[in-house]
Amino acid sequence: MKAVNWKKELQPLLQKYRGKKHPLDHRTPYELIVAVVLSAQDSDRNINKLSPALFNAFPDMAALAAADADSVIPFVQKVLGHRKKTGWLLEIARTIKEDKNIPTTLEELTKLPGIGRKSANVILREMGQPAVGIIVDLHVVRVAPRLGIAQGTDPKKLEKQLMDATDPKDWGEVGMAISFLGREICRPSNPKCEECVMRKVCIYTKTLVKPSKAATKKKATSKKK
Repeated sequence: MKAVNWKKELQPLLQKYRGKKHPLDHRTPYELIVAVVLSAQDSDRNINKLSPALFNAFPDMAALAAADADSVIPFVQKVLGHRKKTGWLLEIARTIKEDKNIPTTLEELTKLPGIGRKSANVILREMGQPAVGIIVDLHVVRVAPRLGIAQGTDPKKLEKQLMDATDPKDWGEVGMAISFLGREICRPSNPKCEECVMRKVCIYTKTLVKPSKAATKKKATSKKK
């Protein structure tokens, strides 16, 4: 089987979603970091619903740094793991102190509690910083193997495979484009393959294509000979 030139074949997908804002609502890097930390193992929709009140009460890093857990928890108590995440956010705020000190590198971001490679890659993309990795969220973990561009379920290994298969100049968009594909088209069940810009090279789509009656008859005839 001929190897897929992913650098080329991904271009329609990248063109479709390039620059599209992450689903988490945010207006500033501060709001972005808070939303990303809260969203771990929770839904973007839930975080977007409660974040306006949180940001109204604590509008920047300095305000959050001056807060305590008892004053923050009422705003995030409907978030999964809210007590642990509150602790992370307070530690982040007290470390950074002011918005102007927000890190702009993956190395610095991943030193902060509650921020791993995926979260850091999301933050860097939304802040317009150069990409040094690829976003691998739950949608990418599911969709990348479906496409055939990577295998397995380990996010770190998937990220390495994606980085090897794609052009570094596209790293900032690859993960988010695949994620949007998973959210909108390549759903866990009943994916909209006929609408997918990747259908010509997608391994999963090919497994769904049933051979025509003529092809099946020809194959059966050849076996009898």
